[in-house]
Amino acid sequence: MSKTISSQELTGLVAKVIAAAGSAEAEAHTVASNLVMANLSGHDSHGVGMVPRYVDAVLEGGLKPNTSAKATVDIGTMLALDGQRGYGQVVGEQAMELGIARAQQHGSCIMTVGNSHHLGRIGHFAEMAVAQGLVSLHFVNVLSRPVVAPFGGGDGRFGTNPCCIGVPLQGQEPFILDFATSRQAQGKMRVAHNKGERVPEGTLIDELGRPTTDPGVVVVPQSNGLFGALMTFGEHKGYGMAVACELLGGALSGGGTWHRPADQARSVLNGMLTVLIDPARLGTQESFEQEALAFVDWLRQGPAGEGHDQVRIAGEPERAARVARQAAGIVVDDQTWAEIVEAGRKVGCVVAG
Repeated sequence: MSKTISSQELTGLVAKVIAAAGSAEAEAHTVASNLVMANLSGHDSHGVGMVPRYVDAVLEGGLKPNTSAKATVDIGTMLALDGQRGYGQVVGEQAMELGIARAQQHGSCIMTVGNSHHLGRIGHFAEMAVAQGLVSLHFVNVLSRPVVAPFGGGDGRFGTNPCCIGVPLQGQEPFILDFATSRQAQGKMRVAHNKGERVPEGTLIDELGRPTTDPGVVVVPQSNGLFGALMTFGEHKGYGMAVACELLGGALSGGGTWHRPADQARSVLNGMLTVLIDPARLGTQESFEQEALAFVDWLRQGPAGEGHDQVRIAGEPERAARVARQAAGIVVDDQTWAEIVEAGRKVGCVVAG
């Protein structure tokens, strides 16, 4: 079972819960809008289903409402920021605004963000950059219960460690590549578990290291109290990318890496390395625009493969989903909705709808 709700109504309801948990009105709206945009984009894993975890993290003290990014190093083209455990949707936007301004001023900016609470959909930050004509690269690590197994390993040792790249395309919608280095995002396992669905083979191992299609093994403790783990995409290649994200997003940012037994804390901390480049300052702007468009056109001219109607590039599925879901509404399964209602109850907010 499920319910369908408009993006506007859902944003308002979620903002009420976030505000009841202690956020100022502006922050609550920023967080809610970001989560709903993830749902609209087809990424329910990073959408409103995160609200219960955020509320728990606030109540535990691991997430600090009304907390901003703090610059710890600022040498013009390099910035180091401490998220101070603030909402990642807010900290991330603040960081990107600073980084974008520096890239516009100097032509490039290398920026790290450490100790931010869950940054959410990283593609949002790439979209901010390409809207200003900038190329952006993002490498992110996750400090929370480790849910992804290394290639050749039998238990979780790190997080879903996303990577994102945004490239503006002159006169066209941008290229936005945004992916978890696990075969599927952890949030997608939560959604599938709540819906009572199985997942594709090769996605998971259970708490004993055996292949399984039950997403519950990474959502709820199993009979021995342990969890299963997600697999990386592309076998050793995705594993290598995940390690790179941990080293760059975690170690280099100062936010830290995961190297301890799992705990039950509900907070999710992220570190991120971001590189911003202004193509106009490289002296290749004209050829960049022409060659980028020529290549994308070349891709699209190819015949569609079996089971597909056309060749697409990264970013297009999300934009199509936004159009469809804006018109039809966002579907929230009953279990996720019940969890949101319960989250509201914990902070004295009645959720109706």
